[in-house]
Amino acid sequence: MRRLFIPLLALALLSSACGDDAPRELAGIQRTPLPSVGATELPEVTNGGSPLSFVAEEDGLLLVYFGYTHCPDVCPTTLSDVRSALRKMDDDDAGRVELAMATIDPERDLDEIISGYVQSFVPNSHALRTTDDRQLRAAADAFGADYGVATADDGEIEVIHTGFLYVVDDEGQLLLTWPFGILAEDIADDLSQLLAETT
Repeated sequence: MRRLFIPLLALALLSSACGDDAPRELAGIQRTPLPSVGATELPEVTNGGSPLSFVAEEDGLLLVYFGYTHCPDVCPTTLSDVRSALRKMDDDDAGRVELAMATIDPERDLDEIISGYVQSFVPNSHALRTTDDRQLRAAADAFGADYGVATADDGEIEVIHTGFLYVVDDEGQLLLTWPFGILAEDIADDLSQLLAETT
C-alpha cells in the first residue's frame, strides 16, 4: 500500500502543477494565422475626422465593433457587455483597453449621434463614420464582418450585420473574435489573459 501511495501522490502533485501553469482556454475565436488589420483605417468623428488605424496603443488592446445606433438589441447588448466586462477587470488592465465602433448606417448615424451613442456605454471610445461605402466595406472585410442597409417598399430601413466583437493588439493583429452572446465575464477574463501575455 505504501509503495502505491507515493507514486500516486507524486502524480497528483505533478498534475496540479501542470494545471496551474497551463493558460485557460480563451472563450473567443482565434484564427490561424492571425489576420492583420493595422493597415486599415476609418475616419474618427470623435477626433475631428482624423483617420484611425486599427492598431491598439502600446501594450494595450483595441476592441472593434461594426454596428448602428438604431439597432434594437444586438448592438446595445454587446456594448453593455463590454462596459460590464471593463468594470469587472482590474483598473490598470481596463485602462489599457479601448473601444472603437464603426457605424454601418452612416446616413442616419450622423457624427454627433454615433459619438454620443458609443460613449454613453464606454466614455472616451472612438466613434468611426464614413459615407464612402467602399471604404467602410474594405474595413469590414478586413475583419470578416458583413452588413447590409436597404429601404423596403414601405420606406422602412432594414439593416443586417454580423454581431461579432473583435480584439486587436498594438501590432494591428486581430487576436480574437467574440460571437454575439459572449458573457461579460468571458470578455473580462479573455482580455485580462491577453493583456498578461503582452506585458
